[in-house]
Amino acid sequence: MKVIIGTPVHRPGAYALEAFLSNQREIQQRRPDCELVFCTDDTGFVAELENMMRQRGLRGVVIPHKVEKPGYAKSRLWSIASGREAARRYFISRPDAEGLLFLDADMTFDPDVVDIMEREIAGCDAVFSGYWHRLVHLGLAGAGCLLLRRKAAEKIKFRCYEFKNGEFINEDYLAEMDLFRRGCRIKKGFFLTIDHYASWGEIKRITPRRVGLLKKLTSSSLVRYCLIRLSVAVHYNLTTKGVNVLRQLRYMSRKPRGAGEGSRAV
Repeated sequence: MKVIIGTPVHRPGAYALEAFLSNQREIQQRRPDCELVFCTDDTGFVAELENMMRQRGLRGVVIPHKVEKPGYAKSRLWSIASGREAARRYFISRPDAEGLLFLDADMTFDPDVVDIMEREIAGCDAVFSGYWHRLVHLGLAGAGCLLLRRKAAEKIKFRCYEFKNGEFINEDYLAEMDLFRRGCRIKKGFFLTIDHYASWGEIKRITPRRVGLLKKLTSSSLVRYCLIRLSVAVHYNLTTKGVNVLRQLRYMSRKPRGAGEGSRAV
């Protein structure tokens, strides 16, 4: 499978870019057929990104894109959604490519990520590999590590919602909803090691592991489809907040764990 790696990036969120680019070089050494596609809404960042890629011998392009959003919108999700959509459109324009793999620029991945995700997508149309997330602890449906087959990428468009009450619905939530609605076969799990960098210097690592019963329930595509649809209707993000409530109830029934578990400093 020829894979294009799509990565939305903006300068304020590029605090882990050096580590990400070094990791991308490892990935391309394992899979020479891969191509990295940066998508940014900062036109002044384009030449700098191109130079950084050139210095590291990375194959790929930088695509500038414009963000269209309501006048009241404040969330940076609009930039991310627009970047993912720019990557999707570029992928669609490339008939030689069979898979679109989203890898976020604030993470690093097992260098064999392409082979691992390619193996996991067998019999499916979309595969999410989970990672630590500040909002939902261990996330299983984020687009930070998401592989789409061509037929799945052709059925959706990346977008987000932000309501006047300040609530918003992430672009990866809506993509999952659309994939499910269009009959795509979705697989989720913790398939590879992912380090998620935080702006304050902490790194959260997830390694391959079994998905527990509660996580299977809350991450079920059917359950999430219903919650996302309802969230859009009521202008309130029930999906993230509902998972956090369940997680808090679960941890309240357990002995507290060490505060630093699963993390380390840069």
